[in-house]
Amino acid sequence: MEARIDGHTTMLGLFGSPVGHSGSPAMYNYSFEQAGINDAYLAFDIQADEMPQALEKMRIFNMRGANVTMPCKNVAAELVDELSPAAELIGAVNTIVNNDGVLVGHNTDGTGYVENLRHHGVDPQGKRLTILGAGGAATAITVQMALDGASEIHIFNPRDDFYKNAELTANKIMKKVPTCQITVGDINDSVALAAAIEQSDILANATRAGMAPNVEQSNIKDMTVFRPDLVVTDTVYNPAVTKMLADAAEYGSKIIGGKGMLVWQGAAAFKLYTGQEMPVEEVTQRFFSDDGGR
Repeated sequence: MEARIDGHTTMLGLFGSPVGHSGSPAMYNYSFEQAGINDAYLAFDIQADEMPQALEKMRIFNMRGANVTMPCKNVAAELVDELSPAAELIGAVNTIVNNDGVLVGHNTDGTGYVENLRHHGVDPQGKRLTILGAGGAATAITVQMALDGASEIHIFNPRDDFYKNAELTANKIMKKVPTCQITVGDINDSVALAAAIEQSDILANATRAGMAPNVEQSNIKDMTVFRPDLVVTDTVYNPAVTKMLADAAEYGSKIIGGKGMLVWQGAAAFKLYTGQEMPVEEVTQRFFSDDGGR
């Protein structure tokens, strides 16, 4: 990367904490090099209360953009000058684009999920989705699926603060996208959950269940909900094939792992920054091999 840096190099970055483990600098700098783009990407350890200064530095240094991770996503949505339709509904930003001093907030998490579906031959248009969880990833997926044409979405979560937020988000989405009907249910209501999955084309886990080291966890206890015409997806990418995905595969369901969502959300941000396509195949082989899809 050093050979590419000169007086014309444009800087981008990652804001959040901790960021030392992030693979984003390697992924983006590799992609800039492959595409012949004179940009450089760094990680900055930023707390939520430091975001006003960070965004001001974006303007001063004429940074092209920044990705945003926890704990800064929600405050970023409050601080940027403009929000994309998805970011406005989600209330969180994971990508900021600097358009000549105007900072525009986007959320590409849901885009990454939808593009991963499409990459595996699944079109969201008209589909019915059951999603497990109501946190940030689940909200982003719900919003983007609705914007991209899903007809029904059933959200299941424990009755906690996230449950209440899901109800509010569902109402906001249905006002924006009245063609999509959204319900919110208790994930511990096994009868309602099984009925929703039976009516759905896609089942998505957007909780930490199954994530290493708790690899034996799954929100699905009744294996009979899995069937050959059900697409089962997970946002967890370590392990690449979670217990839920492995169980679903045994019953013939098409399974899609979480690593693909990760690379496609990065590709969406790359296009927002550069106007060009990320070399997804090369990036996947280099940084995201074995994405758990089949």
